[in-house]
Amino acid sequence: MQQNGPDGGSAAPAPLIRVAGIVLLTAYLAFAGWVALRPLSVPWVAPANLEPFATIRPALDDGSRDALTGLAEGLVLLAPLGVLMPLAAGRLHRSLPGIFARTVSGGALISSLLVLLQSGAPGHMVNVDSVLLNTAGVAIASLLVFPPVRAALRRLPERASAPRPARAARTADAAAGGRPYDALHRREEAAQGPTPRAAGVGIGP
Repeated sequence: MQQNGPDGGSAAPAPLIRVAGIVLLTAYLAFAGWVALRPLSVPWVAPANLEPFATIRPALDDGSRDALTGLAEGLVLLAPLGVLMPLAAGRLHRSLPGIFARTVSGGALISSLLVLLQSGAPGHMVNVDSVLLNTAGVAIASLLVFPPVRAALRRLPERASAPRPARAARTADAAAGGRPYDALHRREEAAQGPTPRAAGVGIGP
């Protein structure tokens, strides 16, 4: 099954791409959930932060490697969803702005759910800035990574449907009057002349 895009081009086989996207998305969500909710052994846990940018600004002002690493981890945690969610939804043929809006909204919902679950996970601090960083990572991946991936997948049917030399030769022979064997058989008959027939023998009275 193939779907045509709005520009007339062919989309990649939708069922196969969607199944692969669902499998990869499920596997990565399980991994991200384990990373975000695994119990941590820490001497103390900071109080919950419900003020946006309250922890991002100090980390940027600090500029240390540990502070920037913490921000990078927040961006990377759910970034693959920017590619996997559209693939799992089978949205290769839709407009990029619509895909981007749905993907970022879905990433924000998943991040918010993880943050709520962290309230009951030992050693984790509930931080609204985690939602902002996770959502920003999804948005960056959706903008920078998903478009070239979609373009590559949309070109797959064109490569698969390109005629091979043998197939093209068979097509040309068929257009010339039939299969190669039939043409050769006719040439041999023309060279040998008409096949002789036995004369009819009349039956006397």
